[in-house]
Amino acid sequence: MNQTLVVADRIVTGFAKDGSPEILSEAAILVQDDTIAAIGSVDTLRRKHPAAHEIGGRGRVAIPGLINAHHHVGLTPFQLGARDQPLELWFAERVAMRDVNPRLDTLFSAFEMIASGVTTVQHLHSRAPGDTDAVLARANAIIGSYAELGMRASYSFALRDQNRMIYADDEAFVASLPSPLRAPASAYLAGFGLPLTEQIGVFHTLRAQWANTPLIGIQIAPSNLHWLSDAGLESAARMAEETGAPIHMHLLETPYQLEYARRRSDRSALAHIDRLGLLGPQLTIGHGVWMTKGDVALLAERGGCLCHNCSSNLRLKSGIADLVGFLASGVPVALGIDEAGINDDRDMLQEMRLALTLHRKPGHNTPHPTASEILRMATEHGAATTPFADRIGRLAPGKLADIVLLDWEAVTWPYQDSTMPLIDVLLRRAKSGAVQTVLIGGKEIYREGRFTNIDRHSILEEISRTLDRPDTATEAAQRRLATGLAEPVRDFYKDWL
Repeated sequence: MNQTLVVADRIVTGFAKDGSPEILSEAAILVQDDTIAAIGSVDTLRRKHPAAHEIGGRGRVAIPGLINAHHHVGLTPFQLGARDQPLELWFAERVAMRDVNPRLDTLFSAFEMIASGVTTVQHLHSRAPGDTDAVLARANAIIGSYAELGMRASYSFALRDQNRMIYADDEAFVASLPSPLRAPASAYLAGFGLPLTEQIGVFHTLRAQWANTPLIGIQIAPSNLHWLSDAGLESAARMAEETGAPIHMHLLETPYQLEYARRRSDRSALAHIDRLGLLGPQLTIGHGVWMTKGDVALLAERGGCLCHNCSSNLRLKSGIADLVGFLASGVPVALGIDEAGINDDRDMLQEMRLALTLHRKPGHNTPHPTASEILRMATEHGAATTPFADRIGRLAPGKLADIVLLDWEAVTWPYQDSTMPLIDVLLRRAKSGAVQTVLIGGKEIYREGRFTNIDRHSILEEISRTLDRPDTATEAAQRRLATGLAEPVRDFYKDWL
């Protein structure tokens, strides 16, 4: 049995039922193997466990590991040549993106997440071309990379069976294109045409393969209303009912998706998926920017969760979600960085600060999120959206030992008024450089700017060597296709709003 004593001036253990932070002073956390065994006074735990390896100490603040509850790829779309566009136009622009080795790609963003205090990621794998073997190979490379680094990850392969480029039938879209674009567009879309039954098989295969790996969970991701037929949506509901796996679903991210839902059904998008059995405590809605108050009330009634993706909503012109309304509804709200944050990276400290600041509407008495509410979104409520649920997101005996130690002097240098609440200072001033140590499952994964399992610099050099070259013939053809698709895709939506 391995024992570690994590010592800090203050330990943020979590939040009370009323949302107020629970903070211990001059305390320590006893970790046994991958689990928190006790939390108490430093002197008492030192005396009882003299052989425990000690980390932290004076000048440190401990918080629960942060949870990025909505993530997709490693190198950002912008890095790979896709400009920030409205979401529907962005799909076409992304056709030009190069394929990146999945191990290198996964490690790239995982490095950024962990360095900003993220210990668990919700990886939503949206696009994987090829047959079942190819999809499984890519999925296992991604999952294996998280395991190799020592990061906790919930993985899902997004289910979709229709409308892969626009919010209408694939064949009809291809037929509407200028003649030179039809064959390359058809071939491109066919690459993502894995039958729904085989996509469901991917979920079951991965769930069996990774069942005994504590760091890894597999969940279900019906991709979005427009990407799935009713049969596909019902299949996702059955999968959850049969396995108990949680569900994460993009929904109502843009006004065009709101209009699509109106055209598809005589009820709201939330009411539609509720009729098909998807709404419930197992479901997290990603984005939800265009949900009505009635939608949010229905989600609250069914016990579901939301994930707020602040940076992505801004960068892709999706709109500003009613976070204040979400929080007031009682629905647990998580926080996700999505494709990339406002700085084109995966800095969760920055994402929390953006969410804290953006939703401060004018007026002396208008409600706004508090620092504690935002931190709770990135910890306890983020945990609720994952298969690890009540085992992460708080620091308490019996929980998994996912702990972040911050150098408080680095947070507050050269001065910080001492009357300011700790959580407010953390949310407003902490940068990734203040993250001193990250433990995941009781293991030190990150210490003083270095990863303990993998050499970050060598991975970044390999990425540079791999991508610093001219386009291949296939990549050049994809760029031409992306350019050609831009106007037809834009024209399709010209009378939607």
